[in-house]
Amino acid sequence: MTRKKPIKKANASENCDVTLRKAHCPHGIQFRVLTHNIRYATETPFKGEERWPIRYPLLCAELLFHSNHPATFLCLQEVLHSQLSSIMHSLNEAREQWAYIGVGRDDGKEAGEYSPILYRPQVWKLKRWNSCWLSPTPRTPSKGWDAASTRIATIGQFEHSETGQTVIVTTTHFDDQGTESRKRSAKLLLEVLQIETSLSGASATILAGDFNSPPDDDAYKVLTAPESMMMDVADVIPAEKRYGNEMTFTGFSDESTPSRIDFIFARKRDSIKYETYAVLANRFDDGVFISDHRACIADFRLLPDDRCPDECRVATVIKDQRKM
Repeated sequence: MTRKKPIKKANASENCDVTLRKAHCPHGIQFRVLTHNIRYATETPFKGEERWPIRYPLLCAELLFHSNHPATFLCLQEVLHSQLSSIMHSLNEAREQWAYIGVGRDDGKEAGEYSPILYRPQVWKLKRWNSCWLSPTPRTPSKGWDAASTRIATIGQFEHSETGQTVIVTTTHFDDQGTESRKRSAKLLLEVLQIETSLSGASATILAGDFNSPPDDDAYKVLTAPESMMMDVADVIPAEKRYGNEMTFTGFSDESTPSRIDFIFARKRDSIKYETYAVLANRFDDGVFISDHRACIADFRLLPDDRCPDECRVATVIKDQRKM
């Protein structure tokens, strides 16, 4: 892992302002997590795949529309530096500015695919962040176990500007070829997130991304095992509150076999209420696939730590019982 310094430290007046405004959030703060593998900008597209200049405005329209709530985290995968620059330019044409954390996986700088987290600094104060390579040497750019490609996770600790509550958000992209790599990556991230959560005292811990692991794969089973600290958010959202599709990978053709490999996980017994979950469409009337993946969205309500309602704990119990 590569430890990064905070972008901005809170000053005394900011701390005072946070204290004064806590009383104005008695029902908690709603926040949204969107995860989307956007498909890297290739020079050799698949049949049915449009090049990035055509897909780019469609993707940015999706991100802008679904991040209308200010407390949104955008977790993206397969993002080249040029794509990230274009996305940031588009998002920052709006009044509320965006920032990102993340590095290229090949050199820890700008080479290779990013798995970045985008956020609004006026809503979330970045406390610290780091990159974790999914390998036996997670602090340096490296390929792990039987993986076909170098893989990375981006981990951020954020403090809400009004309540002072902390959340940890992580995004990642597991290997598509190495079964052992995916399983080991899942175990590694659980260990890392356990440490990060303990050190930060976070009110919520979120893990989102493309795991290349359907529910019957070992990696998913590790992440959702009874002894795991995490659970699949889709499993605890009532059916009437879930929207859209179930499958998250479609390919660029109707002939492709769809699968569910993109997920949003949350820590069990967090001080959050699970509100909505959706898997969005990635193609509309124009016939253009935005990506070969569909975006997943979950809405949470971050509650004051001492008043997590019974329904939050009940959701965890129900999830655990399903594993028995």
